[in-house]
Amino acid sequence: MRICVVGAGAIGGFVAARLAKAGHEVSIIVRGKNLQAVRERGGLRLIEQDGSEFLAPVKATDRIPEAGPQDLVVLAVKSHQVADVAADLPALFTATTRVVTMQNGIPWWFFHGMPGFEGRSLRSVDPTGAASTHIDAWRIIGSVVYPAAEVTAPGVVQVIEGNRFSLGEPGERSEALSEVSKTFIAAGFKAPIARDIRAEIMVKVWGNMSFNPISALTHATLEDICLHPGARALVASIMQEGLAVCEKLGIRLGVGIDQRIAGAQAIGQHKTSMLQDVEAGRRLELDALVAAMLELGEATGVPMPQLTSIHALADLLAQTLARAQGRLAIQS
Repeated sequence: MRICVVGAGAIGGFVAARLAKAGHEVSIIVRGKNLQAVRERGGLRLIEQDGSEFLAPVKATDRIPEAGPQDLVVLAVKSHQVADVAADLPALFTATTRVVTMQNGIPWWFFHGMPGFEGRSLRSVDPTGAASTHIDAWRIIGSVVYPAAEVTAPGVVQVIEGNRFSLGEPGERSEALSEVSKTFIAAGFKAPIARDIRAEIMVKVWGNMSFNPISALTHATLEDICLHPGARALVASIMQEGLAVCEKLGIRLGVGIDQRIAGAQAIGQHKTSMLQDVEAGRRLELDALVAAMLELGEATGVPMPQLTSIHALADLLAQTLARAQGRLAIQS
């Protein structure tokens, strides 16, 4: 299978390396030092969770059209970067090419095929309409990313934990979805087909929209937030707002608020991705994780005062850091 991974960072690189090792013809879209390292080394180096490693034979370029037509495209850029690459993606498409989306948060295609909401768009994650315009809705296979990985050096990806990617379509299940699932499984991933991909996405977002901005603002870990009575109560209140939105959308999460908080607490002294971005001076993923949820609240007529306030504070922090081109971390 010809597969192109657009955005071969930590997660994209993990996926690309495994698929290439499984014998697929894999191209990756990377830039700068990562591109140079892959070309000089003749492949992408992956260090597995158990410490074993291998060099995956991939073709690397920083220009999407150079990769040529593909059977499968894995879109692994961050949510706010989709618009930047969307116009070039059709150069990869044939009449049957499918696109696996691997963005955190609420995806731009969330309303596609949803009774009562078909035709709506999410301006927070697709402000210019670029994604909707250039990526045909029927091509989309959604995913929920569970692994953790990091780029430890140019062209080198290390797996921290996990290998599960739940897959699903916003419309009716197709044979193509089954084939993609089998392809991922053959490459060593767990790739179950979700009964309701929106619900599985929402369960993850439900936690992220509550914990991430609080963590970014307070520099507290998941466990710290859960053990602080006031912060824990705030998380529960935000989750209640999210639950009301899900009920209006007809989405059943299958997990309760106390259970979801307990799960976060069990992870321990973990810094959320948004806190890590604050410390590293990277752009915060507020649009897909928080603003999009507020949009869903508007679409369903559900007031979300707690999340609105938290979003305002986190957005102000993001603007302050961006203006100063700085980062913020607590040092002992």
